[in-house]
Amino acid sequence: MKSTFLKLSFILLLIGITVSCKKNQVGGKATLKGVVEHHGVPIPNAVVYIKYNTSEFPSDDGTTYNTSVTADNQGNYSIDFYKGTYYIYAVGLDMDIPYPYKVSGGTSISIRNRENMTKNIAVTEE
Repeated sequence: MKSTFLKLSFILLLIGITVSCKKNQVGGKATLKGVVEHHGVPIPNAVVYIKYNTSEFPSDDGTTYNTSVTADNQGNYSIDFYKGTYYIYAVGLDMDIPYPYKVSGGTSISIRNRENMTKNIAVTEE
C-alpha cells in the first residue's frame, strides 16, 4: 500500500513538473511589447512573426515561423510568452519610400517568466 502511494505520488509530481514548465511558446505570463518602426516612424498593421526556441534569423518566409500577430494602426504590438528564446521578425509597408514600399527586420529575445519587456522592432527597406 505504501509502495503504491509513493509510486502514485512520484507520477503526479512528474506530471506537475512537466505541465508547469512550459517554455518557448506564446500564451504565458511574460509580455513583450513595442512598436514596429522605420527610421522612428511607426509602421501600421505590420505583421510580427514569432519563431520559438531560436536566437538566429530563420528566414524571411513567414510560413517558417510558429505564429504571428498584427500590429495596430500605430505600429504597436504585444505578445504574451512563456519563458524562452524567440526570434521576432516584422514585415510591413512604408508608403513614404519608393515602390514596393516593403520594410522588414527582426531581433532575437530571451524572456524570463513574468517579465515585461519593451522592444521596438526596427525595419528597413529590402
